Amino acid sequence: MTKKRILLNAFEMNCPSNQSPGLWSHPDGEAHRYTDINYWIEFAKLLEEAQFDSIFLADVLGPYDVYEGKRDASLRQAVQSPINDPLLIVPAMAAVTKNLSFGITASVTHEHPYTFARRMSTLDHLTKGRVGWNVVTSYLKSAALNMGLDEQIAHDERYSIAEEYLEVCYKLWEQSWDEDAVVRDTKRMMYVDPDKVHDIQHKGKYFTVPGAHLCEPSPQRTPVIYQAGLSPRGSAFAAQHAEGIYVSMPTTDIARKFVDKIRGQADEYGRSGKDIKVYSLFTPIVGRTQEEAEAKYEDYKQHISIEGALSLFSGWTGIDLSEYDLDEELQFIENDSMRSRVEIFTKVDPNKKWTIREIGEFVGIGGIGPVVVGTPEKIADEMERWVNEADVDGFNITYAIKPGSFKDFAELVVPALQARGLVREKGEVQETTMRGNLFGTDRLPENHPGKKFSKVTV
Repeated sequence: MTKKRILLNAFEMNCPSNQSPGLWSHPDGEAHRYTDINYWIEFAKLLEEAQFDSIFLADVLGPYDVYEGKRDASLRQAVQSPINDPLLIVPAMAAVTKNLSFGITASVTHEHPYTFARRMSTLDHLTKGRVGWNVVTSYLKSAALNMGLDEQIAHDERYSIAEEYLEVCYKLWEQSWDEDAVVRDTKRMMYVDPDKVHDIQHKGKYFTVPGAHLCEPSPQRTPVIYQAGLSPRGSAFAAQHAEGIYVSMPTTDIARKFVDKIRGQADEYGRSGKDIKVYSLFTPIVGRTQEEAEAKYEDYKQHISIEGALSLFSGWTGIDLSEYDLDEELQFIENDSMRSRVEIFTKVDPNKKWTIREIGEFVGIGGIGPVVVGTPEKIADEMERWVNEADVDGFNITYAIKPGSFKDFAELVVPALQARGLVREKGEVQETTMRGNLFGTDRLPENHPGKKFSKVTV
């Protein structure tokens, strides 16, 4: 039986469509409202009422243009495009909630750490510590070209950049300002004690940051660190730095292999596997009866865009699937995109060979994660099974239509989980930081690599 509380995370993007290409066209959906701030305010209130722990906002910095060698398919099918900045909608959502936290995706490849550290500290202040950072290295070549590069940076070098990027951020967040640097002493006319603000004097291979952080210490100092890289280099990076990891796996057996690997690697880095919360992608299609749920699922399937799904998968993997026959099997190809996505469909399960058509149909609703169709009890049973068999801590709940899928989950599944004691009860108020909710402490633990840069005097 499941013993631990299940963490609920809503998986969204500031765009019409995240993981279910074509479902933007469903008549019950409100995908077009992503540009309306009221949509995000209403959505935050819905999640808060349903006892969600957080919302995770994914992001990309370029169009999906691998399929057919151009961006047309992704534009036609709203494949994570058009897309707005994820950070800018957070303050509005934070203002109408007390417990909901926010995971923000931001790339280490295309933004300088000095300015980024200030943006995250500002957000940590405004949300009262309810913010995390999903560290990504930007897999899309289109983003690299639009940022002035001639080619995409090689996969493993992007992680080398990420290592130094985090070192700069840790120094700015943890080392630059003493805890008591802000004195606000009206008698001495001193707001900040200059002796307690320190230059970080960073000069590395990729970044030079000699000065001090621009912000006073925020509630968490360092936001909660998330990561989703599952390639060998990516998983090593995650095991060393991540406090939360997002995984997208079709089965519990495949997921368990990755989870065990990550937790084992964390131990090797002097941390503990328990220091990492693992969230699995999960798409629930729920009805009050099994028949109602299945009818809803069949209805959603009519809106799947195979073109959109293949465009999405091509962007993830760097493999132009338009060059394959739909009934041809996918073969592993190593490149500088998201290698783990190719491995899942070609290496992890030796008993399954995926055709291009099957990939398009599978990705069409819910991306690479499991899609569960059924009653609230069936959905709850399956979530418990994933926790027990895959050793995940929670779920990245994604949608077929928005916000309808989340409304169904909130109305029907959350009460079933509450009846089992697996999620917070309605009305339970925590009003704590994101790290406080996850680990019971506001600041980085002593065994985290970022903590070694701490220079805090109390």
